[in-house]
Amino acid sequence: MKKSFLILMLTIIVSAASCSFTTKTENDPDKDKLLIDLISYVLGKGHYDAKDINDDFSKEVFADYIEALDPLKRYFYQKDIEEFKKYDELIDDEIRNKEIAFFNLTYNRLQQRMGEAKSLYNEILETPFDFNKDESIDTDYENLPYVTNRDEMKNRWRLQLKFNALSSYYDKVEEQNDSLKNNKDYKEKTLVQIEEEARDITKSSLKEYFEFADDLERKDWFSIYINSIVEEFDPHTYYFAPQDKDRFDIAMSGKLEGIGARLQKKNDNVKIVEIISGGPAWRGNQVEVGDLIMKVKQEDEVEPVSVVGMRLDDAVSLIKGPKGTKVTLTLKKVDGTTESVEIVRDVVELEETYAKSSVVKKNDKVFGIVNLPKFYFNMQDYNQRNAAKDVKQEIIRLKEKEMDGLVVDLRDNGGGSLQTVVDIAGLFIEKGPIVQVKTKGESPEVLSDKDRNILWDGPLVILVNELSASASEILAAAMQDYKRAIIIGSKQTYGKGTVQNVMDLNRWMRSNDFGDLGALKLTTQKFYRVNGGSTQLEGVKSDVVVADRYSYIDIGEKDQENPLPWDKISAANYDIWDGYIDFEQTIKNSKERMAQNEQLKLIDENARWVREKRDVNKYSLKFDKYKENIDFNETQAKHFDAINDYKTNLTFESLPYEIELIKKDTVLAEKRKRWHKSLSKDVYVEEAISVLEDMKINNIKRSKNPLTLKN
Repeated sequence: MKKSFLILMLTIIVSAASCSFTTKTENDPDKDKLLIDLISYVLGKGHYDAKDINDDFSKEVFADYIEALDPLKRYFYQKDIEEFKKYDELIDDEIRNKEIAFFNLTYNRLQQRMGEAKSLYNEILETPFDFNKDESIDTDYENLPYVTNRDEMKNRWRLQLKFNALSSYYDKVEEQNDSLKNNKDYKEKTLVQIEEEARDITKSSLKEYFEFADDLERKDWFSIYINSIVEEFDPHTYYFAPQDKDRFDIAMSGKLEGIGARLQKKNDNVKIVEIISGGPAWRGNQVEVGDLIMKVKQEDEVEPVSVVGMRLDDAVSLIKGPKGTKVTLTLKKVDGTTESVEIVRDVVELEETYAKSSVVKKNDKVFGIVNLPKFYFNMQDYNQRNAAKDVKQEIIRLKEKEMDGLVVDLRDNGGGSLQTVVDIAGLFIEKGPIVQVKTKGESPEVLSDKDRNILWDGPLVILVNELSASASEILAAAMQDYKRAIIIGSKQTYGKGTVQNVMDLNRWMRSNDFGDLGALKLTTQKFYRVNGGSTQLEGVKSDVVVADRYSYIDIGEKDQENPLPWDKISAANYDIWDGYIDFEQTIKNSKERMAQNEQLKLIDENARWVREKRDVNKYSLKFDKYKENIDFNETQAKHFDAINDYKTNLTFESLPYEIELIKKDTVLAEKRKRWHKSLSKDVYVEEAISVLEDMKINNIKRSKNPLTLKN
């Protein structure tokens, strides 16, 4: 795969070297035009299924871009849309001619309309709302017409703001009623006072929203325009502006270099909202949640830089930095005092990114569960910490506890590194193909596990749901095709059968005076199961299907815009695992248990109810009717309280190495406590353990493959 992809990229780069992506001169296009030119070129040459950029393409970009700019239809007027319409079939021409007149028009008009909206919302919120008036709001924004004049626009904003305020008004009325019941000294407020407080909350919320919008620069809006273009190719092709690329790298590796704190913009201030366990800020114990960062000074600077009023992204850029460097933060502490704190930056690991495991005890048996949130890896160096290494280590530790079976939990795992999938699958089979990868115009390449050693050859169950995607589907599909594991979960997984590569756009430039151009995540290949089928659109169908909260919600690949089609290729050569006895009977037993499980019946009923609620898009703005609707929904919801009350007879324990960490880290201790509590109520984990109990191992087969560790 690497070789064929490398050849493709070298071909594109050589071709690009003869194009006009060169040093800026007075007559060259600006950075925006360069980006359009460069990205459209890369898409045409590198995308697995490149589309023709024509009038039909233009119409799709137009519709998606306008919706992205104004999804609630509370900025643009019908006359704006009519003016924009002249570009309906011209965006393709603009792309070819390196023009951005359409973007300039929409950007300038949006800034104008957002400025008008600020005046509108302030004007509306000066007048009390009448919650006795019988009117309603329609939240089916997609089918709402654009307004034709200012009065219509003001009324649209009024209804939306009244809806927001009504929610706060209801909460405050209920709070007061509770206070009156429980506190005889409580001083009752009038409904007029409560309404005013509700409006103030709404005004504060809108103020924060527009402060965030004001922080967005022209380049941020241009990224929206670019992505309206590239996402027409498929849902997973995406342009990353420079700071977005940094976030993507952090998400994929679970690591960053900085102080180890999560920040939020709040009323022109940069607020610390979380201290990351194990990071420099946590170790120093001088920074608290709620502190406001006023100034930032680098170790080689004399004067600090004020970050008050600064864009959050820019403030974060000042605070982050390479491992070993120092930064001094001037903090306004929670108690109101001001303090300067020096922090030595370090590598910060985001614990929630990584694999974690637990010992599961049922009666006199011991099992293991490994939860894998994503198939993480370092994009610059695969040999650093990655999902495969961590899963392997967790299994080794679980084996030391003499576990009788293993559950791998891939629920909500959206994917990641292809190589880590191959490495993880190899922990469970002797050797053989794991996945087939196809580059357009080439024969499929088979990625195989070539190591005959097996780390775990005991009973194996994999848990999935509708959000298990991409790499998760590869692992589940391979284990299913080999009959190595029983797959328990949703009717089918997400259905993403494509491979993306992230290309640094700066590498395409012979020289560049425009600064960082960002990166393009590009769909370059499709992957296929070892049996030849694609997971694209169809996903992986579970051996044992169980209901869950997503059962009736459209969230899969097939429900996205512009997905690539399903197809199939020839099967690879592989031998089905023969280490089990009564494999099919075990699946049959599980299906019968699930069919009789009252908890799953209730979960299915709840999923149907949730779907019904999602389809409601008209709400009364009269308090009595609004309250009546909430009371009705709460009465229905009580019926489903038993879902959270469910308790299994399983117990969960951290491994010894983690118990030692927990002694020093109260945050980790609380996280594991919550996870174990959640697992103890998890009917899917309960069934997975029951399946492991039923799975009979062929001991003759097992004796031929002792549990040796992979080197």
